[in-house]
Amino acid sequence: MASIFTFEPEPPRVASPWLTPTDTPKSSTPAPQSRERGTSVDSPDQLSDYGVTRLEAEPQEGPTEYKLHLLLRPRRNYSSSSTGSLASGSQQNKQQPSSQATRESGPVLAPSNQSRQHRLEQLTTQLLWRLQQSAPYHASVTGDLVLPKLPEAASSLETPTRPGKLLAGLEESRGALYEIGVSDDGTFVGLTKDEMDESLTNLKAMAASLGCNVEVVRMVVVGDCEWQEPAVAINNFASKGKKRSLVSNGQTAPLRRQAQLWVAEALVTPDLSSRRHQMPVSSPFTTNVEPLPLTQTGLQAAEALEGIQETTEQLRITLTGPTTSGKSSLLGTLTTATLDNGRGKSRLSLLKHRHEIASGVTSSVTQELIGYNGHEVINFASGNVSSWTDIHASAEDARLVFVCDSAGHPRYRRTTVRGLVGWAPHWTALCIAADDSENVPSGAGGTSSAQDIMGTAGAGIDLAKAHLELCLKLDKPLVIVITKLDLASKASLRQTLSKILTAVKALGRVPSIIPPDQSKIVVESDLSSIPESDGVAVQRVIDQMANSYGLTSIVPIIMTSAAKGTGIRSMHALLSRLPIPPTPTSHDYSGLVLNPEQPACLFHIEDIFGVPASHEPLTIKGTVTVDSGIVIAGHMRFGRLSVGDTVIIGPFPAEGDEEESPPGKSGAQSSPNSFGNSLGHPSTTEVSRIASRSMVSASVTKGEWHHAHIVSLRNLRLPTHSLEAGQVGTIGIVFDLLDEEASNGSFERSRPTAPRVRKGMVVAVPSRHMIETGHTLQAASGFTASFEDGDINSVTPGSLVVIYVASVRATARVLRVFPHDDQDNVARLADEIDDVFSLEKPPEKEEPLIFGSDGVTDLTFELITNREWIELGSQILVMPGGGHGLYYGSERGEKGVAGLEGFVGKVIEVVD
Repeated sequence: MASIFTFEPEPPRVASPWLTPTDTPKSSTPAPQSRERGTSVDSPDQLSDYGVTRLEAEPQEGPTEYKLHLLLRPRRNYSSSSTGSLASGSQQNKQQPSSQATRESGPVLAPSNQSRQHRLEQLTTQLLWRLQQSAPYHASVTGDLVLPKLPEAASSLETPTRPGKLLAGLEESRGALYEIGVSDDGTFVGLTKDEMDESLTNLKAMAASLGCNVEVVRMVVVGDCEWQEPAVAINNFASKGKKRSLVSNGQTAPLRRQAQLWVAEALVTPDLSSRRHQMPVSSPFTTNVEPLPLTQTGLQAAEALEGIQETTEQLRITLTGPTTSGKSSLLGTLTTATLDNGRGKSRLSLLKHRHEIASGVTSSVTQELIGYNGHEVINFASGNVSSWTDIHASAEDARLVFVCDSAGHPRYRRTTVRGLVGWAPHWTALCIAADDSENVPSGAGGTSSAQDIMGTAGAGIDLAKAHLELCLKLDKPLVIVITKLDLASKASLRQTLSKILTAVKALGRVPSIIPPDQSKIVVESDLSSIPESDGVAVQRVIDQMANSYGLTSIVPIIMTSAAKGTGIRSMHALLSRLPIPPTPTSHDYSGLVLNPEQPACLFHIEDIFGVPASHEPLTIKGTVTVDSGIVIAGHMRFGRLSVGDTVIIGPFPAEGDEEESPPGKSGAQSSPNSFGNSLGHPSTTEVSRIASRSMVSASVTKGEWHHAHIVSLRNLRLPTHSLEAGQVGTIGIVFDLLDEEASNGSFERSRPTAPRVRKGMVVAVPSRHMIETGHTLQAASGFTASFEDGDINSVTPGSLVVIYVASVRATARVLRVFPHDDQDNVARLADEIDDVFSLEKPPEKEEPLIFGSDGVTDLTFELITNREWIELGSQILVMPGGGHGLYYGSERGEKGVAGLEGFVGKVIEVVD
């Protein structure tokens, strides 16, 4: 499944093998409780307390590791041991049987620093792998692991005072369990006290280098042993005040020693203390919220990381176009270097649903990642690439291209438009089939006409032209990709090009055709690199853009064939060279008035995944109930978010609205995919509720914004500690919920449930000015937008439309249509709100439509379902939403006939 987020359906769990012994009857004595950190082992547990003689064999995969020892030197040889010899099959150094052990062992030779460092790196790599085994999602990379900075392998390691920086990707790990003194088959071997202490010290040093803590769960005495200290060792003991024996000739004699053998169980968990901040003094469900101690941490983290810059370029592109235009097949060839067979072979790895495979029609948004490093193309056809993380590693300090493939069938108009507006794409790649002008498909994989797709309702409709006009209206950087070049005749190709060139030139843009690849035969192995000739041809177009008036002035046109491979390498050359717009800031959008509630950073939520974001209950003792949170995906509008930041999320329906709404009608409880069910005219009660909600300032609206903290971040599936402006990724959040008093008693409290997050919400950190003044973000119940399209005058007050702003898709009602007047906008808007929501006044006569007026037209909208975060100056797309009143006497508003007609404007005022 091609998506920005991936997870394991059944996440692994950390389970102690002491709780599931093998070949041993269960003891009636309960197992001892786990020791707290720093607990003394002066009163050791005995093996008889557990009623076990051995553990289950070590699992090959999972978060449990058996180690005979973690010493960086050879362990001593025992002349006798009650636990017997080491079990066969262990990967550690084998111990000689006691009968063959020398009575006077030679001195234990200290290994060189190089060999000690090598073993330390091996042990740390193994620990990192075990920790990754318990990560519930974001599967770990199968390539080479990048080791963190390890402690210096000196003569002896010291226990670190505190863990280092947590290695990115371990935030969601449930931990790793180490059984020390146990062989691979589960046999108890044991270590002496000094060897066990040294092993635990080494484990803590390794864990600290990964940013983890070590907790000794249990230490059990499993037997005893005896060994002989050599003369050198005895002299060493004597130098430390230890007892020694002398013989008559003046030389030291061997000393026989006895000691207990220990087995330890240690739990290694990520150090999450950096993201546990002070809980809010007042509940986030109350009006008087004090965000100062919460958001200050996020601001300090952002200031500390201000100098860090991302070195790998990230380009976002959306593939759009009519159905059967070859979008998915083209993306499949780009990402897998697989040539299509005319029946969808190259797109099989992209499709998410079974019905998409059966019908060949894409109904969802597919996301893929391609890397470029010089002339090298990095995709799933490259060697040692099996995940997005591998692509990140191979394209380091080069370029990554994030491609979204959206649906093209009129039935999935909502998905099509979300792909164009959502995720803030840098470029739009419009796919138009070269045989689009032919009425009958010319062969396998040929393009179907609108009438073939939609039946008689599609007669005379040009779907490719509708997509082209919408892309041009959005005024975003555009690339036109002509697909299925192998199926088109010269006449059909000429007609398709003529249609494209006419539409592009009509809006004052300059089309620039990239010459097609001249190679007659292209095999799949040729698609792994970019030829110099293709790079030169594309670079001419890029240079033309640099000398023009912005990225929208030039429209590159490229011709491709996913079946023959024609133009695929030119497409790679174009993706690797397309210019990237500047990093967005909070001052990019401008309105007629300054928005005083602009946050320090803003993240738009585009998708929600119903998997836990935190697994602390499995790794932290004493936790009764902890909100597991959720994982959200989207793009960073501006600012920076880091792991540990405390943020606010919203806007949620106000608490009063939730109480007044009938069951199943609340905006928070309804599915974000069911806006079409709310297109009817609201009742008088609903209008009154909307009016009272709109007249309350968002700064004091109860329950509209909730506090949460970030527990994990992913930048295109890559674990990271921060997400920068202009990047897309996933965020694991946990809400900061406080207990509320139950109604049946002051001493009984019930834990509130986490609010339901939906698409279109935002994650933000308030600005310093907002913190100092006590303000929070303002959600909008209505807004005014300005349009330069003269056809907008055909929209009548009272009509229902669907608006798209950033990640927001909402149903809105048109309140008023009037000519643009900069000076009177504010006063007119206030009077208009009073007139609309004053139910005591009799309805006034409908104002005549303003057809044919020149210049700019303003429209005032009222949001029907929920209040939304709408930024001043942002682009808005208004499309037919059903109901009468829009396009009187025209069929363009009918569903499935001309669903891509819309109007593009700019938000100039927001009503909270």
